[in-house]
Amino acid sequence: MILTDYYRSTPDSTWEIGRQLGVRHGVIRLPEDPGFDPSCRSDWLPVHKRFVDYGIKPIIIEPMPNSLHDHIKAGDSMRDECIEKVLKMFPIMDELDIRTICFNWMAYVGWTRTRNNILERGGARVTGFKLDEYQPITASISSEELWTNYTYFIKAVIPEAEKYGIRLALHPDDPPLQKLGDVSHIMISYNNIRHAVRDIVESPYLGVTFCQACYYIMGEDLYKVIPALADKIMFIHFRNVTGTKTDFHETFHDNGDLDMPKIMKLYSNCGIDVPIRVDHVPTLVGETMVNQGYDALGRLYAIGYLKGILETVENG
Repeated sequence: MILTDYYRSTPDSTWEIGRQLGVRHGVIRLPEDPGFDPSCRSDWLPVHKRFVDYGIKPIIIEPMPNSLHDHIKAGDSMRDECIEKVLKMFPIMDELDIRTICFNWMAYVGWTRTRNNILERGGARVTGFKLDEYQPITASISSEELWTNYTYFIKAVIPEAEKYGIRLALHPDDPPLQKLGDVSHIMISYNNIRHAVRDIVESPYLGVTFCQACYYIMGEDLYKVIPALADKIMFIHFRNVTGTKTDFHETFHDNGDLDMPKIMKLYSNCGIDVPIRVDHVPTLVGETMVNQGYDALGRLYAIGYLKGILETVENG
């Protein structure tokens, strides 16, 4: 496995912690200010240089820039213009040797939580979701529209992705519910995701970001799903959770429903050797929750825990 961490485009404490922990590869979020054009090479170069000069090699873009992706998922009047900009990203990524984009198909409503102050072990605070607490937004989209928009996008981009050697890794919906208000979700089961990455277009450059907690919350058996998707897993979100799809919360990585060492051993037994990062960490004592699920000290614990498991598995 390639140990990575998640970094915003300008240095903060997570950059420093990652470097101190020996994390040398980055899953990076591109700038989201109006002055950054994701299709413009000259806008990418200083961002990439900042990471490289800091000792971090960017290898994954996450998410696909929302300024483009939101229009594509919704299938609105800007869709084709935005797809053209995505296609222009591929030769830039090829030049910079950034080989993967983690993308999702959650239109209008991204990953969603209803609370960010649930007490976990020792009073650490975590995020959680309860369906009966969710406040719907006014947007509306059907599952049929989402499948149509997904098919349009994948058929448009995969030929160019293959040309430049860029992998597209599909993240499941979070939470994996059929609807939030009047907004449908489709990437909510193994069968739907298998259809999305195998049936519509078959390509070695189309696969999945395996967010293991999302698949667990779906109700899927990880010990069946991981082998079934082994050839399509391009990136792993190492995350633990407890509960059900309508009522769950994050946990410390060693304190949820998932047996993390056992799952890591399964990845290894299936020959899965891809980038991996910790996800959705607790906020610890002394921290003010600034980026829920992504604060610094929780990452410190989670990365150390992940490194220990990786070394144990890899050394047999």
